[in-house]
Amino acid sequence: MKICLIAEGSYPFITGGVSSWIHSLITSMPEHEFIIYAIGAQEKNRGKYVYQPPANVVEIKEVFLDTYLREESAPGKRLGLTEAEQQALLSLLDGSRGDWSALFSMLAGSKVSSVAELLTSKDFFEVIQRLCQQKYPQIPFTEMIWMIRSMVLPLCLIMKNGVPQADLYHSVCTGYGGVAGSLGKHLFSKPFLLAEHGIYTREREEEIIKANWIKGHFKDIWIDYFHNLSACAYSYADEVITLFERNKEIQIELGCNPAKVSVIPNGVKVNEYASIAEEKADGILTIGAVVRVVPIKDIKTMLHSFGVVKELVPHARFIIIGPADEDEEYYTECLQLVDSLQLEDVTFTGAVNVKEYLGKIDVLVLTSISEGQPLVILEGMACKKPFVTTDVGSCRELLYGNGDNYGNAGITVPVMHFNQIAQAIISLCHNEPLRRRMGKNGFDRVSAIYTHENFLAGYRNLYRKYEVL
Repeated sequence: MKICLIAEGSYPFITGGVSSWIHSLITSMPEHEFIIYAIGAQEKNRGKYVYQPPANVVEIKEVFLDTYLREESAPGKRLGLTEAEQQALLSLLDGSRGDWSALFSMLAGSKVSSVAELLTSKDFFEVIQRLCQQKYPQIPFTEMIWMIRSMVLPLCLIMKNGVPQADLYHSVCTGYGGVAGSLGKHLFSKPFLLAEHGIYTREREEEIIKANWIKGHFKDIWIDYFHNLSACAYSYADEVITLFERNKEIQIELGCNPAKVSVIPNGVKVNEYASIAEEKADGILTIGAVVRVVPIKDIKTMLHSFGVVKELVPHARFIIIGPADEDEEYYTECLQLVDSLQLEDVTFTGAVNVKEYLGKIDVLVLTSISEGQPLVILEGMACKKPFVTTDVGSCRELLYGNGDNYGNAGITVPVMHFNQIAQAIISLCHNEPLRRRMGKNGFDRVSAIYTHENFLAGYRNLYRKYEVL
């Protein structure tokens, strides 16, 4: 079977939990061929892969959201959109549910030759006029049209670029990736599976609320827009897979049909970490974080918490393990924070072989603002390492269990509360028996529930259902 696997802002350009998950899935299923539909931000990254695609990847289709800059068009052209097509565009923007069939037919067809042509057309101009008149008369028209153009540009590019023909479409998020999977189903009448790791809509809401560049009266428009993208993916998907029960509840709250949703947890190859689990620490009390240096991982809170830890555990060191080149401005800010806090014994490793560091760590930390089911926690548990994490995604379920009897594998704390994070770390630093007990509890839980074999069986059975369609 040929599967089109759709990734947004991750594989094969960026390392991280989702990318690792995709690579593991493809590598472990040589019986299937995969097309990677990779949505990236900038054309300059074309062909710059951080993963070597496995042999069963037969095609990589790259779609970059800045390709619009190369398009040329004559502004003010009349495209002759029908009333139904104009209403479909309007419903995408006014908070009501979009007519995705009409949008797909219009943008994937021949009526619109380019995204630039659509966004500078008289037809689009008139749609925005109607939007302002009907719902936002208080917003200046010029502000509205520039904001709407920037908002729908990535979506239009996805639809205009189309998707490769495949036997099955599988997106790992809603958003633009979910729309691409829905488009594949619309064009080729093939099954579409949605495997949502984090809740895309909630993550975008958090970013929009915090964004300084979006004025207050535009925030609701942006949030409604991303809800509309998720609604598209939920409605078109034949099945929706999530990683844990709380995510399932949120998907249903957001409008997904409960009958579509099932849970397949992440998994790790526990045996690959056996030797690390038996390593002895080198005598230096080491706190570690396996994480990309990006804002959603909230490295700054992590650094503030280490400042408090260092006062009471002066011999502790802190190692931040993971790539720092994804958001260079944020990385620079983190380095400046280290200097301003006068922190000592803080190391940023950059992209390295994580397994070479895990054995040296006594306590692992994760301070993310949002997560799904972090693979790094499963990997740390397989190494018998206790965790301090923020209470996001499935972190609480992983550390405290979900009705099992394995015991606590760490401590969860509120998001951005660096003092509470620090106190949790300090309690583990001062109590080696507790660290060992929590590490053993985590190892037992991951060995029983979150294995690579269980994860693979879930997806293999899922794919098998659609092989004959």
